[in-house]
Amino acid sequence: MPKRIAIVEDEAAIRENYAAAFRREGYTVDLYEARKPAMDAFAARLPDLVVIDINLQDDVEGGFELCRDLRSRASDLPIIFLTARDSEFDAVSGLRLGADDYLTKDISLPHLMARVAALFRRLDAMQKPQAEKNRINRGDLELDIDRMTVRWKDVPVGLTLTEFWMVHALTRYPGHVKSRQQLMDAAQAVLDDNTITSHIKRIRRKFIDIDADFDSIETVYGMGYRWLID
Repeated sequence: MPKRIAIVEDEAAIRENYAAAFRREGYTVDLYEARKPAMDAFAARLPDLVVIDINLQDDVEGGFELCRDLRSRASDLPIIFLTARDSEFDAVSGLRLGADDYLTKDISLPHLMARVAALFRRLDAMQKPQAEKNRINRGDLELDIDRMTVRWKDVPVGLTLTEFWMVHALTRYPGHVKSRQQLMDAAQAVLDDNTITSHIKRIRRKFIDIDADFDSIETVYGMGYRWLID
């Protein structure tokens, strides 16, 4: 069955241009011009991936609100911001809300298709059969690669797909420093240094929300990050 992509974009020409490109790749596409009709539709059925603009008609922060609502419904739903707003503040805000990627509208269609395909490759890992060898246990951490779940002190940690693969890269070889490039490769995404830093900060916050004493992710200045060995 084809993957279903929802596009939430208020400019009809842009919306249709992206929809045509996704359909050429074999995806099923649903289109929405505003936050409310999108939220109404998502309440009945979530798509497999969502592409969101920030400005939605008169709702200048509508995309952010929609992302927050979607992330509360599904921690592993791939969410991409695709917007004309190119400030670092907006990009960081989108990632803090739980988006997997933040792209600007000057991105080429082939590049956009590649980013979407990478997110779907990660999502497809959830369909693999369960295997004991695909689990990582590091002290209070339990990471299940097949189910793409993470638990800390037996409490689920709601990570996005990008965050999950970053944690996996760090915990697979605890004590080893992972550069930003290595984390980007693990996430199968093209991210700049500031975006990676934002993801790490968000990951830390999610663990700290469960355990105020969490300090397993260490910043190695000028090099990257590592998962500390207990």
